[in-house]
Amino acid sequence: MSVDLSISDIRKVYKQKSLDEKDVKPNPIEQFKIWWDEAIGANIDEVNAMTLTTATPGGIPSSRIVLLKGIDKEGFVFFTNYHSRKGREIEANPHAALLFFWKELERQVRVEGRIEKIDAADSDRYFHSRPIESQIGAWVSPQSETIPGRNFIEERKKETAEHFKDKEITRPPHWGGYIVHPHTIEFWQGRPGRLHDRLVYSKKDNGWSMSRLAP
Repeated sequence: MSVDLSISDIRKVYKQKSLDEKDVKPNPIEQFKIWWDEAIGANIDEVNAMTLTTATPGGIPSSRIVLLKGIDKEGFVFFTNYHSRKGREIEANPHAALLFFWKELERQVRVEGRIEKIDAADSDRYFHSRPIESQIGAWVSPQSETIPGRNFIEERKKETAEHFKDKEITRPPHWGGYIVHPHTIEFWQGRPGRLHDRLVYSKKDNGWSMSRLAP
Protein backbone atom coordinates (compact mmCIF):
# COMPACT_ATOMS: atom_id res chain seq x y z
CA MET A 1 0.00 0.00 0.00
CA SER A 2 1.36 3.41 -0.94
CA VAL A 3 1.10 6.35 1.45
CA ASP A 4 -0.18 9.64 0.05
CA LEU A 5 2.21 12.17 1.58
CA SER A 6 -0.19 15.02 0.83
CA ILE A 7 -2.50 13.35 3.35
CA SER A 8 0.04 11.97 5.79
CA ASP A 9 1.68 15.38 6.17
CA ILE A 10 -1.54 16.86 7.52
CA ARG A 11 -1.05 17.21 11.25
CA LYS A 12 -1.69 19.55 14.13
CA VAL A 13 0.28 20.04 17.33
CA TYR A 14 -2.04 19.74 20.33
CA LYS A 15 -0.90 22.00 23.12
CA GLN A 16 -3.82 23.91 24.64
CA LYS A 17 -4.39 22.05 27.90
CA SER A 18 -3.59 19.03 30.02
CA LEU A 19 -5.77 16.55 31.90
CA ASP A 20 -4.71 15.50 35.38
CA GLU A 21 -6.37 13.09 37.82
CA LYS A 22 -6.35 15.65 40.62
CA ASP A 23 -8.32 18.15 38.53
CA VAL A 24 -11.29 16.00 37.49
CA LYS A 25 -14.54 15.00 39.16
CA PRO A 26 -14.91 11.48 40.60
CA ASN A 27 -18.15 11.09 38.60
CA PRO A 28 -17.69 11.15 34.80
CA ILE A 29 -21.12 12.65 34.13
CA GLU A 30 -20.19 15.63 36.29
CA GLN A 31 -16.86 15.86 34.47
CA PHE A 32 -18.63 15.68 31.11
CA LYS A 33 -20.86 18.59 32.12
CA ILE A 34 -17.77 20.68 32.92
CA TRP A 35 -16.31 19.95 29.50
CA TRP A 36 -19.73 20.50 27.93
CA ASP A 37 -20.00 23.97 29.45
CA GLU A 38 -16.51 24.80 28.20
CA ALA A 39 -17.43 23.55 24.72
CA ILE A 40 -20.56 25.71 24.76
CA GLY A 41 -18.42 28.68 25.84
CA ALA A 42 -16.02 28.03 22.94
CA ASN A 43 -18.90 28.55 20.46
CA ILE A 44 -18.24 25.22 18.75
CA ASP A 45 -20.47 24.73 15.72
CA GLU A 46 -23.01 21.93 16.39
CA VAL A 47 -21.41 21.22 19.73
CA ASN A 48 -23.97 18.46 20.38
CA ALA A 49 -23.01 16.45 17.29
CA MET A 50 -21.78 12.98 18.25
CA THR A 51 -20.88 9.82 16.40
CA LEU A 52 -23.19 6.95 17.33
CA THR A 53 -21.92 3.44 16.65
CA THR A 54 -24.22 0.44 16.78
CA ALA A 55 -23.61 -3.15 15.74
CA THR A 56 -25.43 -6.26 14.62
CA PRO A 57 -25.52 -9.31 16.92
CA GLY A 58 -22.68 -10.63 14.77
CA GLY A 59 -20.54 -7.60 15.57
CA ILE A 60 -20.73 -5.72 12.26
CA PRO A 61 -20.60 -2.01 13.24
CA SER A 62 -22.12 1.06 11.63
CA SER A 63 -21.63 4.70 12.56
CA ARG A 64 -23.37 7.99 11.89
CA ILE A 65 -23.67 11.49 13.37
CA VAL A 66 -26.66 12.16 15.64
CA LEU A 67 -27.38 15.06 17.99
CA LEU A 68 -27.25 14.92 21.78
CA LYS A 69 -30.57 16.18 23.16
CA GLY A 70 -30.21 15.46 26.87
CA ILE A 71 -27.69 14.51 29.55
CA ASP A 72 -28.33 13.59 33.17
CA LYS A 73 -27.04 11.14 35.77
CA GLU A 74 -28.67 8.27 33.85
CA GLY A 75 -26.97 8.90 30.51
CA PHE A 76 -27.04 10.51 27.07
CA VAL A 77 -30.27 11.02 25.08
CA PHE A 78 -30.90 11.33 21.34
CA PHE A 79 -33.91 10.86 19.03
CA THR A 80 -34.40 8.95 15.81
CA ASN A 81 -36.58 6.62 13.75
CA TYR A 82 -36.95 3.26 15.53
CA HIS A 83 -37.21 1.49 12.15
CA SER A 84 -33.93 2.93 10.81
CA ARG A 85 -30.81 0.81 10.50
CA LYS A 86 -29.56 2.01 13.87
CA GLY A 87 -32.95 1.34 15.41
CA ARG A 88 -33.00 -2.22 14.09
CA GLU A 89 -29.45 -2.82 15.29
CA ILE A 90 -30.27 -1.42 18.74
CA GLU A 91 -33.28 -3.74 18.94
CA ALA A 92 -31.10 -6.74 18.15
CA ASN A 93 -27.99 -5.66 20.10
CA PRO A 94 -28.70 -3.06 22.83
CA HIS A 95 -25.15 -1.79 23.19
CA ALA A 96 -23.72 1.36 21.63
CA ALA A 97 -20.80 3.78 21.61
CA LEU A 98 -20.76 7.57 21.34
CA LEU A 99 -17.91 9.85 20.34
CA PHE A 100 -17.73 13.61 20.82
CA PHE A 101 -14.89 15.45 19.07
CA TRP A 102 -14.40 19.09 19.94
CA LYS A 103 -11.40 19.98 17.80
CA GLU A 104 -11.38 23.62 18.91
CA LEU A 105 -10.57 22.41 22.43
CA GLU A 106 -8.44 19.46 21.25
CA ARG A 107 -10.73 17.08 23.11
CA GLN A 108 -12.61 13.84 22.63
CA VAL A 109 -15.07 12.02 24.86
CA ARG A 110 -15.81 8.35 24.24
CA VAL A 111 -18.87 6.68 25.79
CA GLU A 112 -19.80 3.00 25.79
CA GLY A 113 -22.93 1.58 27.32
CA ARG A 114 -26.31 -0.12 27.21
CA ILE A 115 -29.04 1.59 25.22
CA GLU A 116 -32.82 1.61 25.55
CA LYS A 117 -35.85 3.66 24.58
CA ILE A 118 -36.88 6.52 26.84
CA ASP A 119 -40.43 6.94 28.15
CA ALA A 120 -43.06 7.70 25.52
CA ALA A 121 -44.13 10.82 27.42
CA ASP A 122 -40.59 12.22 27.20
CA SER A 123 -40.49 11.47 23.48
CA ASP A 124 -43.86 13.21 23.05
CA ARG A 125 -42.61 16.25 24.93
CA TYR A 126 -39.51 16.62 22.78
CA PHE A 127 -41.38 15.88 19.54
CA HIS A 128 -43.79 18.74 20.11
CA SER A 129 -40.90 21.13 20.79
CA ARG A 130 -39.49 20.55 17.29
CA PRO A 131 -40.13 22.80 14.28
CA ILE A 132 -43.28 21.86 12.32
CA GLU A 133 -41.22 20.77 9.29
CA SER A 134 -39.22 18.38 11.45
CA GLN A 135 -42.42 16.95 12.93
CA ILE A 136 -43.76 16.33 9.44
CA GLY A 137 -40.41 14.90 8.37
CA ALA A 138 -40.61 12.23 11.08
CA TRP A 139 -43.79 10.93 9.41
CA VAL A 140 -42.50 11.28 5.85
CA SER A 141 -39.22 9.36 5.82
CA PRO A 142 -39.02 5.54 5.94
CA GLN A 143 -35.48 6.05 7.19
CA SER A 144 -32.76 3.76 5.82
CA GLU A 145 -35.12 2.08 3.33
CA THR A 146 -34.51 2.19 -0.43
CA ILE A 147 -36.79 4.69 -2.19
CA PRO A 148 -37.37 5.30 -5.93
CA GLY A 149 -36.21 8.92 -5.91
CA ARG A 150 -36.42 12.34 -4.27
CA ASN A 151 -39.93 12.86 -5.62
CA PHE A 152 -41.12 10.02 -3.38
CA ILE A 153 -40.17 12.08 -0.32
CA GLU A 154 -41.54 15.34 -1.70
CA GLU A 155 -44.92 13.77 -2.50
CA ARG A 156 -45.17 12.18 0.94
CA LYS A 157 -44.30 15.54 2.49
CA LYS A 158 -47.19 17.22 0.66
CA GLU A 159 -49.62 14.46 1.61
CA THR A 160 -48.57 14.53 5.26
CA ALA A 161 -48.77 18.32 5.50
CA GLU A 162 -52.27 18.18 4.05
CA HIS A 163 -53.29 15.38 6.41
CA PHE A 164 -52.27 17.38 9.48
CA LYS A 165 -53.52 20.72 8.17
CA ASP A 166 -55.17 22.71 10.96
CA LYS A 167 -54.55 20.03 13.61
CA GLU A 168 -51.82 18.94 15.95
CA ILE A 169 -49.15 16.69 14.51
CA THR A 170 -48.94 13.56 16.63
CA ARG A 171 -45.66 11.76 17.25
CA PRO A 172 -45.22 8.75 14.95
CA PRO A 173 -45.10 5.47 16.89
CA HIS A 174 -41.88 4.60 15.04
CA TRP A 175 -40.05 7.74 16.20
CA GLY A 176 -38.68 8.65 19.63
CA GLY A 177 -35.78 8.82 22.03
CA TYR A 178 -33.04 6.51 23.22
CA ILE A 179 -30.75 6.82 26.23
CA VAL A 180 -27.25 5.39 26.43
CA HIS A 181 -26.55 4.27 30.00
CA PRO A 182 -22.74 4.44 30.16
CA HIS A 183 -20.50 1.83 31.72
CA THR A 184 -17.31 3.38 30.31
CA ILE A 185 -16.46 7.04 29.63
CA GLU A 186 -13.05 8.18 28.42
CA PHE A 187 -11.80 11.78 28.35
CA TRP A 188 -9.05 12.55 25.85
CA GLN A 189 -7.02 15.76 25.86
CA GLY A 190 -4.58 16.38 23.02
CA ARG A 191 -0.95 16.94 24.03
CA PRO A 192 2.30 17.67 22.11
CA GLY A 193 4.16 14.81 20.45
CA ARG A 194 0.99 12.70 20.36
CA LEU A 195 1.52 11.94 24.07
CA HIS A 196 -2.09 12.68 24.84
CA ASP A 197 -3.84 12.55 28.22
CA ARG A 198 -6.46 9.79 28.53
CA LEU A 199 -8.53 9.23 31.66
CA VAL A 200 -11.10 6.45 31.60
CA TYR A 201 -13.95 5.88 34.08
CA SER A 202 -15.43 2.40 34.55
CA LYS A 203 -18.79 1.74 36.23
CA LYS A 204 -18.66 -0.35 39.41
CA ASP A 205 -21.39 -1.57 41.77
CA ASN A 206 -20.55 1.19 44.24
CA GLY A 207 -19.84 3.99 41.76
CA TRP A 208 -17.03 4.72 39.33
CA SER A 209 -13.31 3.94 39.19
CA MET A 210 -10.83 5.99 37.18
CA SER A 211 -7.52 5.08 35.56
CA ARG A 212 -5.06 6.56 33.09
CA LEU A 213 -4.49 5.00 29.68
CA ALA A 214 -1.32 5.23 27.64
CA PRO A 215 -1.69 7.63 24.70
